[in-house]
Amino acid sequence: MAEKGRNILVAVDEGDESAYALSWCLNNLISDHNSKDILILLFAKTPLPIYSAMDSTGYLFSPSIIETMERCANEVAQKVMDKTTTLCKELNNQIKVETMVEHGDPRDVISEVAERLKVDLLVVGSHGYGAIKRALLGSVSNHCAQNVKCPVLIVKTPKSN
Repeated sequence: MAEKGRNILVAVDEGDESAYALSWCLNNLISDHNSKDILILLFAKTPLPIYSAMDSTGYLFSPSIIETMERCANEVAQKVMDKTTTLCKELNNQIKVETMVEHGDPRDVISEVAERLKVDLLVVGSHGYGAIKRALLGSVSNHCAQNVKCPVLIVKTPKSN
């Protein structure tokens, strides 16, 4: 019977922390260059804020401004996917890589995709926020660790001296 590879979901964004988590995953979890593992790179594109009232200048966002904001968000998502797939090829050009861009709050998107795909492992980076920042801003990695049913690996970037 052929051995089945693992489906590993890696949450990526434009930050250095997620790039470090991805490179750590490739260097430490994917050891066999003929691996049957599948690496799924997930970028959660935060929805544009909806303004139902006038902004502080008294104007509503025009459709052209909203279109420009959406185009910029799409460009960011594409740049993140390009950067992370290039990193995968540089560190292990034999692994199968799939990419996904989903819309929504990153905490919810990552949790929902992990459940929907029934991945074997979720890898997320950590910003290393202290207790106060984590309480105010929320922690994607903490949310995933508490809510995702598969194993979650939180990779912290080493602090520079």
